[in-house]
Formats: sequence, structure tokens, C-alpha cells
Amino acid sequence: MKRFFGLIALWALAGLALAQGAMVRVAHLSPDAPAVDVLVNGQKAITGLAFKQVTPYIPLPAAKVRVQVVPSGQGSPVVIDAELDLKEGAYYTVAATGFLAQIRPQVYTDLLSGFFPRAGYARVRVVHASPDAPAVDVAVKGGPVLFARLPFPQASTYLSVPAGTYDLEVRAAGTSTVALALPGFTLESGKMYTVFALGSLKAGTLTAVAVVDATVLGGSR
Repeated sequence: MKRFFGLIALWALAGLALAQGAMVRVAHLSPDAPAVDVLVNGQKAITGLAFKQVTPYIPLPAAKVRVQVVPSGQGSPVVIDAELDLKEGAYYTVAATGFLAQIRPQVYTDLLSGFFPRAGYARVRVVHASPDAPAVDVAVKGGPVLFARLPFPQASTYLSVPAGTYDLEVRAAGTSTVALALPGFTLESGKMYTVFALGSLKAGTLTAVAVVDATVLGGSR
């Protein structure tokens, strides 16, 4: 996965130090779509982004930008064509969601700056990215529900939890039916996470991908 577009290769994500502009990352969450290339204002910015991959944040101007998604190595068809209005100092995740026949962009605003976890805690949210799965609850096995009735393709808010290792379960909302078990899920102190629940329920390919959104200076490395 390569990044072009003359973008800055180094950014201070650890301290969330952002110069002028916005920070944007792209996630491929469409379970039956091939690898894709992403164009920003007509110029190739990301190549070969495969299902379940999430890019690092890249800096873009705080302005209206056009984002297009095409099959990797091809100029057409354009499967996503969207205009984004990026705000100064904001962080975004732009995701390709849904099955290929109904693929669409979903833009999540990532509330990172100013929402740091306190010592001994992490912050985590969940994105429901399985297009054929019902609304879900995410719970600690044998413990409380952390995120309730989350529908596709929404993202939960960030939740502050004690750092540690958890056995989590993704359940059909309001039931004890486990659709996906996530044993041994570790949340480190001082980090912010997004957990993407993705794949197809019907095809039996449900899985989860966790990414670190930010690490507060002084937190675990």
C-alpha cells in the first residue's frame, strides 16, 4: 500500500500535534470489493488498499476535496465519488462500506484532540461495518454491555475503560446470541482505539480489526 500525492511522510500523531489542515485516513470495509486505489482531487493518493486495511492518517488541506475510489490499477469504474468538506484541525476516517453492488462512502469524524484517556485508561469505540448483520451489542464476556444497539454503518462514541485485556463478544442486539467472539483483546493505557466489526454474517466471515487512533504522550508504546 503506497501513498503518493506529495504528502508529508512524517506526522506527530503521538502527541496529536497538527499543523494547518485536516488529517484523513481511508478504510476498506467492503467485504466483496477488490483492492482499490483512492484519488484525491484527481491525483492518486493511495494504491492497492485491500479489504480490512486502514491507512495511517495523512494531512490534507482544510477545504472541499473530491475523493474517488476505483479498482486498483484501473481508472474505472469509479465506485465511489464524493466531495468532503474538511475542517481545520479535524480528524476523519473515510470508509468504503457495504457490498460492492451498493458500495458507498461513510465519513466518520474522529474526536481525538482534547479527549485523551487519563492515566491507567484507554478510550475505544466500535464501527459496525458488516452490511448484512443486524444491530449489535458489544459486551465483556460475563460482564457489562459496553456498546448497545449499534446499527450498520454507524460508529459508537468513544468510551473510557481501564487499561487491560478483555474477552469481548459481539452479540445480536438485545440478545445473548454471540455473532463474534473477541478473546484476549488488549487495551493499553494512554491509547485510543477504533474496532471495526466487518465481514459478512451470511458468508460466515465476520471478523474485527482494531487500529490505534492515537497515543497520548507518556502513554504505553
